Parts: sequence; structure tokens; C-alpha cells
Amino acid sequence: MSPIAPKRIGSPILLGGPHAGEFQSIAASLGFSGVTVYSERIGPASATKMCRSIIIKGIESILSESMLTARHYRVEGDVLESLGDLFPGIDWPELTRYMMSRSIEHGARRAEEMREVAATVSDAGVTPLMSSACAERQDLAASFKDELHHEVLEELLDAILIRQQEIRW
Repeated sequence: MSPIAPKRIGSPILLGGPHAGEFQSIAASLGFSGVTVYSERIGPASATKMCRSIIIKGIESILSESMLTARHYRVEGDVLESLGDLFPGIDWPELTRYMMSRSIEHGARRAEEMREVAATVSDAGVTPLMSSACAERQDLAASFKDELHHEVLEELLDAILIRQQEIRW
């Protein structure tokens, strides 16, 4: 339910199914501290994780698309400042760089996860417009791994914009 680092075996894990309680005891004996029995049924724990993924990967995708477009027009500073007015207390440049870098680094795996999420959304009778789009954006992000060495958001955005012109992204 969160990135493994920095909590590692303390990361929150939701368990579901008839053997969840039994596994929780085993996990605790191995030092896992964030393991919770969520449901005796198979499905709700996974659904919770997948619905969370819609939000997290969606924010990553929206930030990437917005900032790449904003950088093209050289208005990213104003956009980020306006987000600070709407959601005070968040370091938007840092959050954006962090989220974009995670999409780039883990995009291939995240795209596959979002395809599974889209199937889950569809199974719920909801059209998976955002989940499907996030899968595409995550796939694209993975193609920019060479640009991940840029530590400054503006440099990362510029490198991606240059590279996408080269490959006609």
C-alpha cells in the first residue's frame, strides 16, 4: 500500500482470503510489521490497492503531462505556484520531480499494473478511461529512463521534450 523504501518490511500490506490471518502470523514472525488482515474474502484487499493506484498513478500521469506541456510554453513555474495556492504546504516542484522520476524508473511495471486496474474498473461496471490512459502514460514514461539522471525538474522536462521530438512521442 506504499513504496517499499524506506519502510521495507514495515511497509503496509493488506491481506485477504481465508488464510490471511494464518499468513499474518507467519509474516509477523519474519519481522513484517505493517501486515493487516483486511478481509476474510478474496478481492477487497486487492480492490483497495487497485483503487489507490488509480489515484497515485493518475497524479503521476497528470503531473507529467501538465508539466511537459507547461515547460513547452515556459509557464511551469506559474502552474506550480498556482497549485501551491490551491494545496498549500506541498513542495510542488519536488513532488512533481519525484513522481515523474518514479514513473520513468518503474513505468513498465506500473503500466502493466494499470492495465490490470483497468480490467478491475471495467469489472465494476465503470469505464476505465483514466486507468487506461495512465497505462499508456506509464509506458511512455518508461522510455525516458536515459533522462532520469537530471536532478532539477526543469532539466528533466527539457531532456524529455528534446527526446520526444527526436522519437516523435
